[in-house]
Amino acid sequence: MIGGTLTGHEADRPDDGISAEEFKAVFRRHAGGVAVITAQGPAGPIGFTATSVISLSVDPAYLAFSVNALSSSRGVIETAGTVVVNILSSDQTAMADRFASPARDRFADLPTTLLPNGDVVLTGCTAWVQGRVERNIDVGNSLLVVVRAVAAGLGTKTWPLVYVDRAYHRLSEDTRFS
Repeated sequence: MIGGTLTGHEADRPDDGISAEEFKAVFRRHAGGVAVITAQGPAGPIGFTATSVISLSVDPAYLAFSVNALSSSRGVIETAGTVVVNILSSDQTAMADRFASPARDRFADLPTTLLPNGDVVLTGCTAWVQGRVERNIDVGNSLLVVVRAVAAGLGTKTWPLVYVDRAYHRLSEDTRFS
């Protein structure tokens, strides 16, 4: 540990790691951008809300995200050749909730754009990246999906939606430090 005060039972379990509850408590304090991952499945498009999107490499352009092992979307993601990462804008909390709720027709009455291969881009996002799935890696109770970016687009310049401490937040000029 670097700095700070030990507050848990760190010395009691050096080999076992921390509990799931401790881990979740730590990451509730880690802000993350909110995205909706979309892909084409045999029965049509699927999508789910994700705060686990990360950039891995700029040249070549790679990104990654994770999907829970119990997610109804996991099977499609494992076999999808391509996915779209739709980065939500700060006024899209309803869309984030829609794709985070239990399976239903999440695309009903939703304005979208279809890419040439049929992948779905959600209208109103601040940006999107289409990628080719390069690798799926089982990690604990999640699947880490490594994606090579093949196309991208920018929406209107708006602030992204942020998730921290189990709630959505908006950034603004007032929250900028420099």
